[in-house]
Amino acid sequence: MNWDRIEGNWKQFKGKAIEQWGKLTDDDLDLVEGKREQLVGRIQERYGIAKDEAERQVDDWSRPLN
Repeated sequence: MNWDRIEGNWKQFKGKAIEQWGKLTDDDLDLVEGKREQLVGRIQERYGIAKDEAERQVDDWSRPLN
């Protein structure tokens, strides 16, 4: 997945992120601004999971968006 595409269209993808990770708030996603590492960090925080697990979830989520 071309992450630049997600970052450039973040407003469009925010809703999909909320569907995937319901514990993330609109404020969380506004702060993320489409940046992958920020999204991984917020998922880690909200769900109490390890960084590698959060990265796997983000990769799995972004794959079909291509």
